[in-house]
Amino acid sequence: MPAASTSRPASRGLLLAAALGLLGWALGQGLFHALDEAFPPDLERYRRLSRAVYAADGELLRAVTAADGRWRFAVAPAEVSPLYRRMLLAYEDKRFYQHGGVDPLAALRAVWQAAESGRIVSGASTLTMQAARLLEPRPRGLAAKLVEAFRARQLEARFDKEEILSIYLTLAPFGGNLEGVAAASRAYFGKGPAELTPDEAALLVALPQAPSATRPDR
Repeated sequence: MPAASTSRPASRGLLLAAALGLLGWALGQGLFHALDEAFPPDLERYRRLSRAVYAADGELLRAVTAADGRWRFAVAPAEVSPLYRRMLLAYEDKRFYQHGGVDPLAALRAVWQAAESGRIVSGASTLTMQAARLLEPRPRGLAAKLVEAFRARQLEARFDKEEILSIYLTLAPFGGNLEGVAAASRAYFGKGPAELTPDEAALLVALPQAPSATRPDR
C-alpha cells in the first residue's frame, strides 16, 4: 500500500509537468505566429537580381548589375555542382536537412567548447540563419543572433529546404560586389557553378567566411 500511495503523487507530478510543457509550447507557438504575421521576413534583396541574357545553350551573353550595384544571379541548388553542395553542407551545416532552422545540438556544442577553452571555438549558425542574415544584414551581436534565429524559423515555415538553400547560394558574399555562387564562379573562373572543379568548389565554399581577405583576384 505505501508503494502505491508514493507512486500516485509522482504520476501526478509527471502529468503536471507534461501539461505545463504542452501549455508553454502552445503559448510559444501562438506568440511565434503572431510575431510572424506582424513582422514577415524581408525578401527584397533576394528578388533584386542582375539582369542577364542567355543563349539557347545557357551561355551568358550579356548582364548588368542589380539596382544596388551588385552582381547577383538567382541560383537554384540543382544548378550548382553536386560536389560544391556536399562540401558546403559538410563545412557549414551538416544537419541542414534535419533541423528546423536553429540546430540545438550545434548550439550546445558551441557553448560547451567555449566554456572549456574560454573562447569561441565554433559557431552555431545554420545555413538557414545565415540566409536570414544575408536577407537583412545587421551588426553582429547577441541581439542580432536572436533575430536571426527567429527569422530562420520564419523561413523554415515558409519555404522548403531547397528554396532556403537557394537564398544562401544567391546572396552569399564573395568579395567586392559579387554576391552568390553564380556571380563568383563566372567572375573568378569564367564558368557556371555547375562546372566547378574540386579545388574551385572548395575555395568558393570557404570564401564567404572572409571574402575581402581571401578573394582569388588578390
